[in-house]
This record gives sequence, structure tokens and C-alpha cells, in this order.
Amino acid sequence: MSFGKMNGFADIIITKKVKDSEGFTATVDEVLASVRVYREGRHGSQRWANLAAFSEATDLFRFRCIPGLGITTDHIIVTDGERFEVTSVEDVKGRGMYTEVLAKKVVATVGKG
Repeated sequence: MSFGKMNGFADIIITKKVKDSEGFTATVDEVLASVRVYREGRHGSQRWANLAAFSEATDLFRFRCIPGLGITTDHIIVTDGERFEVTSVEDVKGRGMYTEVLAKKVVATVGKG
């Protein structure tokens, strides 16, 4: 993997519940890191065929490991105005250089009125 393939940018965020002075809670996004990413959408490659049996992921992201930040399924990836819930995290080849994340696109539901 090289920076040439990592041509997208993404924010890694976590949502927190914050209570205001009147006691009401609001959900706030906290940006933990902004990184260059390689993004691969779900398609008919051999890799996705192997993952299809157990994964509901829609996209795969690869980026350099961020020192001091462990990516978990509690995190959300935001890129190009789209949000993705992290479904699995893997250290590529166990070397601690790159992180591979499978994520599911978050689609807002529209209520019927």
C-alpha cells in the first residue's frame, strides 16, 4: 500500500452524549483523527466473495495505523459526506503499519407522515 493508492480523506469520529446546563442530552461527534484512506466499495472481487458469507459491510477502508488510537467498532468513519459504522478492524499482516476496516454505510431512514 502506498500513498498513491490512499487518495481519499476521512475523519474517524466517535459520538458522545453531552448534557447541557438544563439537563438535556445531545449527541455530539468528536473527531479523533483525519487520515488519508484507500476506499474500496463492495463488488464482485474474490476478496469480497470470501467476505460475503458473514459480512454486512459495504466498504473497505485501509489507512496507516494511528499511534495512540485503537480503532474499535464504536468508531464511525466519515468521508465525502457519508457515514460508515465500523463492523470489523484488522491489522494488515500483523505488522502494525496499516489498519483495514470493514464498514457499513449508514443510511438515514425517512419516517412516513
